[in-house]
Amino acid sequence: MVDFEEVFETNSMIKDESLDVRTITMGISLMDCCDPDLDGLCEKIYRKITEKAKNLVSVGDEIGLEYGIPITNKRVSVTPISVVGACACRAPEDFVRIAEALDKAAEHVGINFIGGYSALVQKGMTDADRLLIRSIPEALSSTERVCGSVSVGSTRTGINMDAVRIMGDIIRETAELTKDKDSIGCAKLVVFCNPPDDNPFMAGAFHGVTEPETVINVGVSGPGVVKTSVSKVKGESFEVLCETIKKTAFKVTRAGQLVAKEASARLGVPFGIVDLSLAPTPEIGDSIADIIEEMGIERTGAPGTTAALAILNDQVKKGGVMASSYVGGLSGAFIPVSEDSSMVRAAECGALCIEKLEAMTCVCSVGLDMVAIPGDTSAETIAGIIADEMAIGMVNQKTTACRLIPVIGKKPGDHAEFGGLLGSAPIMPVSRFGCGGFVNRGGRIPAPIHSFKN
Repeated sequence: MVDFEEVFETNSMIKDESLDVRTITMGISLMDCCDPDLDGLCEKIYRKITEKAKNLVSVGDEIGLEYGIPITNKRVSVTPISVVGACACRAPEDFVRIAEALDKAAEHVGINFIGGYSALVQKGMTDADRLLIRSIPEALSSTERVCGSVSVGSTRTGINMDAVRIMGDIIRETAELTKDKDSIGCAKLVVFCNPPDDNPFMAGAFHGVTEPETVINVGVSGPGVVKTSVSKVKGESFEVLCETIKKTAFKVTRAGQLVAKEASARLGVPFGIVDLSLAPTPEIGDSIADIIEEMGIERTGAPGTTAALAILNDQVKKGGVMASSYVGGLSGAFIPVSEDSSMVRAAECGALCIEKLEAMTCVCSVGLDMVAIPGDTSAETIAGIIADEMAIGMVNQKTTACRLIPVIGKKPGDHAEFGGLLGSAPIMPVSRFGCGGFVNRGGRIPAPIHSFKN
């Protein structure tokens, strides 16, 4: 039971430490929109989203004002479009039509992003999956609010290396089509291993086929709150540090639980999960890197960084699980480079490189996120980076992801500007040695031995 006293306790967190509800995301099933006529399918999709989500923004604003908790984003996720569009789409251009319908619906209801332009191909690809994947560059470059994702691996099935290799090409094509905006189209595209069906955060959110007709999922974030708490136990033992983070995460998640329950009741939509993920913003003081450095690491990327991040991620999950009836999504710590001002600083001074980021993804909640790389990086190298990240997720039975941005025309030492919550990023160098002989083999990397549980 959540009461008003618990909300009042968060006042200083909101005022001084950047606590916010990062997103209220409404998941909407589009399975009943399937229609062999493409015009009819697009019309049904538009009509259902605009009907179900018509009050999402206003209700989010009302709750934010009433309880004094900033609700930064209101978003929608939908059933993976490769499934919904399979009956009507015969060419990539047909899927682009659906993307345009999604974008139009998102604009109508006033949300900032809509996720689910997605394909789940971790074991193999249907014809519809291939068409959707081929359509991604045009779809993301011609729309403003549509976000896409492709799942290419899982612990149960292994890694679909055919899909990984294709995604190297798709990311490069998307970068080229949006090169006039520092290749920002790639910021709306995630490649996943083990993606959850209820993730409320973009760009990787989609409404899984096992989810209900509609659902409300809430993502809460408070890096500044955690940093303040950690600063109060400087020099204390690891036991004290862990307990402090866990207790802070508990309080933050309780605020998210309240917002989720209120949004569910007012919208008449079932409550799904609270995702407590320490997601940074470009604002000073709202940084994961700052927490790591407050723990005693001179600069994020220095020795000890991965251990510090492991502590943070685990204690956040432990505190969140105790605070909410249903904790889901990704829940933990995000390390998007461009969205974290102190991560940017660490990359600029050479403390943080892609290889260290990859090591950190073994213990955090996502992967190589919002990493800007040279615009001349080959599709094979991009595929190799993706394969490495997918292997970490597969073997460790966790979600990992890649949101790589080859910024056309830029090289290491340059900067890319994405704007808003996406921030800016230094161009990080990648290995000059190739991997084409590996990623071009084709086929599927088998699932690890510990996946055989039945």
